[in-house]
Formats: sequence, structure tokens, C-alpha cells
Amino acid sequence: MEAMTRRRGAGAVLAALLLAAAAALLTGRGLPYPTRETQWAIGIYTGPSPFQLLPPAALRNPVLSAAQVTDVPARSVADPFIVQQDGGWFMFFEVLNAATGAGDIAVASSADGRDWRYERVVLDEPFHLSYPYVFAWDDTYYLIPESAQAQAVRLYRADEFPTRWSFVATLLAGEAFSDPSIVRHDGRWWLFVSTQPATNATLNLYYADQLQGPWQPHPMNPIVRDDPHGARCAGRILSIDDRLYRFAQDDAPRYGLRVFGFEITALTPTEYAERPVGERPVVRAGDGGWNTRGMHHVDAHALGPQAWLAAVDGSRNTWGWRFWARR
Repeated sequence: MEAMTRRRGAGAVLAALLLAAAAALLTGRGLPYPTRETQWAIGIYTGPSPFQLLPPAALRNPVLSAAQVTDVPARSVADPFIVQQDGGWFMFFEVLNAATGAGDIAVASSADGRDWRYERVVLDEPFHLSYPYVFAWDDTYYLIPESAQAQAVRLYRADEFPTRWSFVATLLAGEAFSDPSIVRHDGRWWLFVSTQPATNATLNLYYADQLQGPWQPHPMNPIVRDDPHGARCAGRILSIDDRLYRFAQDDAPRYGLRVFGFEITALTPTEYAERPVGERPVVRAGDGGWNTRGMHHVDAHALGPQAWLAAVDGSRNTWGWRFWARR
């Protein structure tokens, strides 16, 4: 019976692939050919601290995948950031648009932070977007997505949360800034960003008195150098009892393996220091199918004493289609 179920499952996958290929030919996308690709999906973890997280036994991950995206053809979903408002939850994340090859920013909603419903794309630019770092300041929601393809760090404001956003200002320009992560601390704004996407081995820091700047480079830049195991940020920077913590990707020997935690022990306009939080990764590849290749993002939120909920993402290798375009 088990073997028969596996054969039926494989047959269904093959039928779906053939149907997609036929649709591509009919719509003029080109001649399809199968290829192996990395597909990202989003899960929810819980635990007694943001550095001790596991998938909850009563929840089936992933909670969001490309298959749930309804308004654009999606290849992956990743980089989830969540906020709680009016007793509910909203999740912002990257949707890798299969039609354009670029990332859009979408939103999902949840009543309890565990069961999620896809809503729609809320931000689409001519360039790739990802890592939608959403935060509140002065009773207003702001969003800083990664826009490395535009060689800028761009700030957006919610005109109608969570669905309508408008561009406010360019905070940094001139480099391929990866995964900008912002935090307010000691009366200043601090912005962490990587600028070497080929290696993900360095991290730079900027600071400003006002959200829109002007932003100043930290004199110790790069504050992390030659370390692909802990340079590039991997989610929201946490402030716990006036102590700051950041998550960082382990990107060697390949991108998106796992996430480590670091405590920031010195943060001034002239000093920076950090140290690892334990020796074990916060999240890493699992055996649940959806995250067997790796994990590279954590956005953790306190629910109460020793109770945390985190949006995470994970990847697996799967089959997909590429197209030889017609001339």
C-alpha cells in the first residue's frame, strides 16, 4: 500500500509538471525544460527564548509556501517579518515572482500567529525586493526591504497598514546593500548591512540621529570581516532588557545553511563588539522535507515569560521549469 501511494504521488507530480509545460507553450513563455532549483518556504518555531527554538508539535510546517500565493506566479517565499496589531498578526515576506524573476513583498494574516492566510502582494518595484524589515516608530509603520539590485537602502511608510506603502527616502546609496537591519538604541538609529553578496563575509554599520538621516559610517567598518559564518544579518535585531542581539546567516560552504545568534556588547559611534550566544545554531536544516537544505532567517517575538514565537524560513531542492524563450 505504501509503495502504491508513493507511485500515485509521483504520478501526480509528473502530471502537474506536464500540465505546466503545456500551459507555458500555449501562453508563449517558451520551450520548457526541467531543472533542479532551491525552493524556500516559511515556518513557525516556538521556544523558551529566541535562541532556543523548535517546530511546535501541534503545528505542521511550512505555514506558507509558494503554492499559497494567489495573485502572482510564485517560485518561493522567504524572509518573513511579523508584527502584532489589534490582537492579530501580519507577516511580510518575499515572493519570488516566477514571471519576472524578481522578488515582490507580500503580506499574510493570522489570528494566533500559527495559522496563516495569504493576502496579496503589497510592494512591487522594477527591481528585486526581499527581506521586508517592518517596524513601528512614532505610531507609524515603516518598511526597509532589501533593494540591493537598485544599489540603495530605501525607506517606505505605511499609508494604510498593512497593504499600502509609499516610498519616503533613500537612506544609503551606491552599493549592493544586502539585508539592511535597523534598530533604535540609546537615542540613535543603527543600521547593519552587508555589501559583498559574492562572499557574505563582511558587515558594515551606520548610525543617525534621525530615521531619514543623514547616516554616518561607523569608523570600525567593516565591523565583521572575513567571516561568512556570521556576517550577514538574518532577521530582526532584538532588544531584551536593554541588551541587543542579532541573528546572522552561516553562508559557508554555501548560502543559507543555518542561523547563529550574537549579543552586541558595545555599540557607540566609536566602538562595536559582539560575542556568540552559545555554540549551537539557533535554526538549521531539518528532516521535515521543507527545510532539508538549510535555514537562513529568524524573526522572534516574546509572547510572555519564557515564551517566544518566531517566523523562520527553510529551503529544499526540488524540480522546476526554465524556458528557452522564443525569438
